[in-house]
Amino acid sequence: MQPAEAQQRKKFFPINRHFREYLGQYHRTHPLPLLYEDLLKYEDSFPLLDRDGNDSLWQTLIYEQHLGRELYDALKRIYVLLRSGGDESVLDNLYIDRVDFCTFGNTQPMRVRIVNQYNDNHDYFYVKKADASRIYGLELEQLLSPNDINFIVHQDTLIEEHIIGLPGDDFIREYLPKEDLHSVRLAKEFIKFNERCFVRLLGDMRAYNYVVQVSPDFDQNQYRVRAIDFDQQCYEGRRSLYLPQFFKNNRPVVELCSELINLETSRQYQREERSLITRRLNFAFARIQQLRDCMCLDQISSDEKMKQLRDELAQMHQDHRFYFCHSMGDITFLNLTITLGLTGSEAFLPEGCNGSHR
Repeated sequence: MQPAEAQQRKKFFPINRHFREYLGQYHRTHPLPLLYEDLLKYEDSFPLLDRDGNDSLWQTLIYEQHLGRELYDALKRIYVLLRSGGDESVLDNLYIDRVDFCTFGNTQPMRVRIVNQYNDNHDYFYVKKADASRIYGLELEQLLSPNDINFIVHQDTLIEEHIIGLPGDDFIREYLPKEDLHSVRLAKEFIKFNERCFVRLLGDMRAYNYVVQVSPDFDQNQYRVRAIDFDQQCYEGRRSLYLPQFFKNNRPVVELCSELINLETSRQYQREERSLITRRLNFAFARIQQLRDCMCLDQISSDEKMKQLRDELAQMHQDHRFYFCHSMGDITFLNLTITLGLTGSEAFLPEGCNGSHR
């Protein structure tokens, strides 16, 4: 099978009333002192270069002095809201170093670099256009993955924390050849990451859409692969787009997995990851049911893509229940039900389905 590659820029989907109520119930919403559009009122910009002097594809924005002061004060208040629940006693220690604008991403994000002037420690956070499918992806990451994720929604503005790690493409290029790499542990983690993405249908995990976190253990390093881009949560129609193993720039890691992990062990790692996802699901079952209700009532992709994915998954799983699905939410949770082996009251079945897969 050929690796799936980049698709055209996706459509934005608004947050509907039911989903806003859900987000409010679980404290994902909060009034903000500025909106995404306010940061577009810049006067000029210049290319931001990386450490090697190459164009990073980000533009650093320049604001008129008075407006810039107001925006930077608002951004500092947003940061303390995101990080410390709004404790503004630390505001005097903080300053905004710069605001960078990325024009090639789906959400055209603003990346804010904020510095503690007391010790020069810096952090980042992101201001983006709020897209319903992306926010569903963020919620599923929180509920079904081993990772906590922090974000705030206000009207059509999304604030996200920075996820620390080595960008996947940099890791593959610079760290994969190193002698101190624990190859088996990395291969195991990539297999588990591949499984996490497919179970909840998170797509487009090309190497620059995830990071690798390296944690020293007492004898060898441990690795955690974390998604950082959630724009393609159950959006695309091709099944292969939900499997990181099929992307061309992930091929060096896939080859490593093939060399070091046999089929039986790979399936063992998949079962381990599914078991962990099932535990997380059971722990937050009521909340996940509410999220599923919102997703099933929402349109977060085109009818054409929904029908294509429904057909491909029905063929893959040999399960006709996919033909009862009429939304990407239905498909996502039926795929989750089948891959995790959920039955009875734990199963998420589309309306009108009697539960039998034959």
